[in-house]
Amino acid sequence: MKPAIAVPTSAVARNALVLIAVVAGGAAVYWLRDILTPLAMAIFLMIMIDGVKRWIEMRAGLSPRWAGIAALLVVVAGFILSIWIIVDGAAGFFTDASGVSANIGPRLDQVLRDLSHLVGVDTPPTAAELISGIDLRGYLTQLAFQAQGIVSGAFFVMVYLGFLLASQAGFRRKIVGMFPNRENRSEALEVFQRVRGGVEGYLWVQTVTGVMICAAAWVLMRLVGLQNAEFWTFVIFVVGFIPVLGGAVAGLAPPLFALVQFPTYWPALILLIGLQTILFISGNLIQPRMQGDNQNIDPVVVLLALAFWGKVWGVVGMFLSTPLAVMAMAVLAEFRGSRWMAILLSGDGEPYADEDPIRAGRTPAKPPETKARKAAGGRGAVSRGGKAGTGSAKT
Repeated sequence: MKPAIAVPTSAVARNALVLIAVVAGGAAVYWLRDILTPLAMAIFLMIMIDGVKRWIEMRAGLSPRWAGIAALLVVVAGFILSIWIIVDGAAGFFTDASGVSANIGPRLDQVLRDLSHLVGVDTPPTAAELISGIDLRGYLTQLAFQAQGIVSGAFFVMVYLGFLLASQAGFRRKIVGMFPNRENRSEALEVFQRVRGGVEGYLWVQTVTGVMICAAAWVLMRLVGLQNAEFWTFVIFVVGFIPVLGGAVAGLAPPLFALVQFPTYWPALILLIGLQTILFISGNLIQPRMQGDNQNIDPVVVLLALAFWGKVWGVVGMFLSTPLAVMAMAVLAEFRGSRWMAILLSGDGEPYADEDPIRAGRTPAKPPETKARKAAGGRGAVSRGGKAGTGSAKT
């Protein structure tokens, strides 16, 4: 019988401590979600402001102060406008003026009759019978509380953002105090730059592809004649930042409401096929070319991060799931003991394509003759194949 693999006691203890720390950290994140959720969103917005600020400096040639003010106004205005459009549009969507609330009952009855005849059922149930056992008032009350929570959460996000921007001036002094050694401070700043670059790259890709998808979707919905096409266009853009679920909502929600609006099934079918085609082209042809190394995350990790952060922080966690995974990979890749976790999180086994192998803990092997020539005081260089040259390096 094959003997069991001997694992050092220190490794077992270390892995047990890591597991306990992960479980305790997850529990703390869940229990403190009311405090941490707006803080995480504020940090996310601060990263966006910094990226917009540097873009304005490069494009418009403004001073850092005025570029920062312009970036702050753009991001904050966009955030508040997004909250207002979602809340106001969702609240007024089912009013009598839109015509949806008056047609939803008869139209659902017609859809149920057609489906029942298709499968051979003579007495199909009505929509009222199907929803009679559902506590619709309770769901609407819960939805109202969630909408109220979004508004109050946006207020706390703005408060956190103001304090974060106010404390940003002393950030460099804090870094100097935390890392007196210049080399350690440079490494810490490099980690921060990588985290910021990964998040900004993700935002850039999602924003550009979202604008492309929304432009094509808006044209398609206007051609079909779907009501509130602008509202649905904005919804498609916002949910595009949620991996997996965002594409499902963007491709299915407008066709479902087209079933209620139109007396025939052709507009809904056209919207379903058209939106799925747009999302397929964007997800398989455009996004992979734009992502490059900015989002080198394994798809399974993206799905698990979506499930975990959605369970812990709700909708906000879904929005932040991929940026948080990018941040985790960037930080874990910097330490020799946790680099294996960053490799598991990455898509191709290399958390950073342009990383220095010495800093990653994988010092390249030197040819045997290098040390001999160094001891002998030789002047030759070593070629890539490991053979010493007499003058210059061989190519």
